[in-house]
Amino acid sequence: MAPRPAWKGYLKLSLVTCAIELTNVVTHTEKVSFRVLDRKTGNAVRRVYVDSETGEPLGEGDEVKGYEVEDGEFIHIEEDEIEAVQIESSHTTNLDGFVEKSSIQQIYLDTPYYVTPADKVSEEAFAVIRDAMAGRKMAGLARIVLYQRERPAVIEPLGKGMVLTTLRYDNTVRQPDAIFDDIAAMKTDDEMIDLAKHIIDEKRTRFDPSKFEDRYENALLELIRAKKAGKKAPKTKAAPQPSNVINLFDAPKKSLSSGERSAAKTSRPAKAKPQAKRETPAARRKSA
Repeated sequence: MAPRPAWKGYLKLSLVTCAIELTNVVTHTEKVSFRVLDRKTGNAVRRVYVDSETGEPLGEGDEVKGYEVEDGEFIHIEEDEIEAVQIESSHTTNLDGFVEKSSIQQIYLDTPYYVTPADKVSEEAFAVIRDAMAGRKMAGLARIVLYQRERPAVIEPLGKGMVLTTLRYDNTVRQPDAIFDDIAAMKTDDEMIDLAKHIIDEKRTRFDPSKFEDRYENALLELIRAKKAGKKAPKTKAAPQPSNVINLFDAPKKSLSSGERSAAKTSRPAKAKPQAKRETPAARRKSA
């Protein structure tokens, strides 16, 4: 079953427009999830809105959104009034400018969505916009209304489709200087840096997300299987906490030597073990 689109509208580049759909990149359907139960009856429980003053539960249709204008004073906002708020980016995401994707700092990237043409008629215009950006190796800057918020976004080609990633507003992002200013400036040893670089080179690999494994999720599943079988929850030992490194110069060398040993074991063919020499009676008596 195809996933339900998160947004439907139009993608526009000057006079070129096509209908598009956004689909969530991330899915949580396979994750372990828990329901809240009544411990006594075993029945699932549900949340109910209650009046904060009277404690009475609200009936169907009694809920309404409110915006607090002063302490304890609210303006009522109806759902249809919110839905009636429309701006251009509610239905059309306009490519306003183009940048190199690498120029966007990681801290501004938020949520990714796959972008696909919404119908057959739009496929050609979609391909033109996609291929033009791919040819220039550029990403488009745009705005889009998602979940009742206008969000800046960046759109880039990906294979036969495209990816739209929403961006965080500058005033919502803590700048690194505000956090990193307290880190003391250090004069590092060149030889230590060279050793660390060598370790990095030894551990160089390829990015392969299929090898990522949620070990915490696996531990939860092991707990669930044990409880289902009527067994006690499995006991696991907490991983030892790493100790503070006292000799900073020895640490990289130890890491390097252990890495080289493991690499040598995997790269060299195993040698045949020499046959043990027979122990003579004299040697046996001597050792005793």
